[in-house]
Amino acid sequence: MLLRRPFLYVLTYVLAVVSCSLASLAAPSSVVLITLDTTRADRMGFLGSKRGLTPNLDVLARQSAVFARAYSQVPLTTPSHATILTGTYPQFNHLQDMGNSLARDLPYLPDILRQQGYHTAAFVGSQILDPKSAAAPGFDRGFEVYDAGFHSRGPGEDRYQSVERRATVVVAHAIEWLSRRQRSAPFFLWIHLYDPHDPYDPPAPFKAKYRASLYDGEIAYADFAVGKLLAALHENGIYDSTVIAVAADHGEAFGEHGEQTHGLFLYDETIHVPLLVKVAGVRSAPLVVETRVGLVDLAPTVLQAVGIAPPSTMQGTSLMELIKPGSDRGADRPAYAETDYPFRAFGWSPLQAWRAGKYLYVRAPERELYDQTADPGALRNLAGKSTAVAETLASQLDAFHRKTSSAAPGQHGVTPDQAEKLQALGYITSNFQASAASEMPSGPDPKGKVRTANLLHQGLLEMEDDRYQEAIPQLQEVLKEEPSAGLANLELGRAYNGLGDFPEALPWLRKAVELMPESGRANYELGAALAETGDWAGAATQLQVAVAHAPDSDDMQFYLGMAYDELGRSTEAAIALQHALQLNPNHYRANLLLGRILGMQNRPTDALPYLQRAVKLQPKSADAHKFLGNVYTELGQDENARREQVEANRLQSASKP
Repeated sequence: MLLRRPFLYVLTYVLAVVSCSLASLAAPSSVVLITLDTTRADRMGFLGSKRGLTPNLDVLARQSAVFARAYSQVPLTTPSHATILTGTYPQFNHLQDMGNSLARDLPYLPDILRQQGYHTAAFVGSQILDPKSAAAPGFDRGFEVYDAGFHSRGPGEDRYQSVERRATVVVAHAIEWLSRRQRSAPFFLWIHLYDPHDPYDPPAPFKAKYRASLYDGEIAYADFAVGKLLAALHENGIYDSTVIAVAADHGEAFGEHGEQTHGLFLYDETIHVPLLVKVAGVRSAPLVVETRVGLVDLAPTVLQAVGIAPPSTMQGTSLMELIKPGSDRGADRPAYAETDYPFRAFGWSPLQAWRAGKYLYVRAPERELYDQTADPGALRNLAGKSTAVAETLASQLDAFHRKTSSAAPGQHGVTPDQAEKLQALGYITSNFQASAASEMPSGPDPKGKVRTANLLHQGLLEMEDDRYQEAIPQLQEVLKEEPSAGLANLELGRAYNGLGDFPEALPWLRKAVELMPESGRANYELGAALAETGDWAGAATQLQVAVAHAPDSDDMQFYLGMAYDELGRSTEAAIALQHALQLNPNHYRANLLLGRILGMQNRPTDALPYLQRAVKLQPKSADAHKFLGNVYTELGQDENARREQVEANRLQSASKP
């Protein structure tokens, strides 16, 4: 009797896995982990999408085990990657928020592989996973190379040269590392592609091709970059012998249940994710696993795939068992998810979700129950009618959470500096602190507040691109609903500052300082507005606080120096301006003011280089030429003095209407 084709596929896959396992005893397989940020499962061709966005991933999927029902444990980048790399739940690793440090006693995939002789390297696409910058301290543990090095976006600076990198740039760095690696040892390579995260801005030609859906364009572009990486693995002759895992950290919502983007809710739009694993040695063995699994299972899967026993502290379960013959792929495996983001960002209630059998249960002030077989969009809440089912699932969730939790390590919320960096990436942060692991904080149900969250997120995106006029009405709407939202008060005040309407900015900024006393940014913006309205004593007070919070800000040091100068405290002014220029030698206004102060102190030799730099930085500044001319006069350089005075007069005349 002829064997049916599906059985042949499975048999081929099983034989390949067995032969790979035997081969790995002699030569450990290398590992490539690709994480796709903010990528919905329903955009993947290998999961049924007809949009044609993922041809390279689809080819890889035909040689892989595809897990059709994979779920994220947290709909946020840093916490989800913590789960992926540690194989532990957020209630155990306590990285429910950005900015918390990865504890050294947690199991960590790169560290485990490094101890087993692997060369390890990470290439990430965003500041959100930079251990030295914003939200991921400790993530570089176990890595020989961690390619990040992002910085906050400066005025007029391209985001792709500061807080984010394009996918092809990330992949190019990784390919270069592959070409230089020591070939006698296996490697672990993690590549993170941030592109599908908003703001959606794919490069050409994807932007034109997908102008009707820029998000789809970002996914197509990320797939294009993955294709370059897979081609490099083929060219280096290491594709077949390498375990390749691809997963999204979370998805994205486009208005389903009212949510725009992600982080607030736990429905499938943001929790159902693509996941595939190519075992080393497999060339052609498509296998789709319908059993529900979680991203928490990925680290133990990778370890077992290369012949390393996962440590007992990993809470996930290896998925290698699901691709073996005789596996009970129909057995139910519940999936847990949570988000503290509503509480940490707004003071609203956090949420927990439990997927078991055919049901999705969401713990919220107004609890939710959905039959996902009959209602895959989770549109009909059955909690009021099916109380027995809801109670059973709630009890299961409680028991699971108790079993998988650990004592909190005493971490605190993000620092003001971290908060400002995260806001530049579209993440809303506040001064709400984490609760103890055993407590479920109370607060308004996010379902009734989703419009406010969307408005604030959109307002932050407008502010990031200095579109102050567009941001103001959105922030005003937020404050009608949430007048005590410190971040909204700060951003509205900052928008008025950006438009030069400093008197209008003052009440919002005073409120922001009251609500967020630890925010150096709020003190800075208020100090700047007070300075521009002539209240130099008030400005100095606020700027002193701001500088204490953020001593590495050149603008804060400059404004403090300006306030001191206006108050007649010239010595202190010069010190603050020198600090500003140590941080940024090309700060035009700091060079100009320090040069003028030194000139007025009869120190023309000291003043000269600052004013020369000011003229170089702003050659059309009449003041810069005038002050430089005065210094040349003091130095007896009459020809230079005349030249600068003539230019100053010309520029002043040209500026008159």
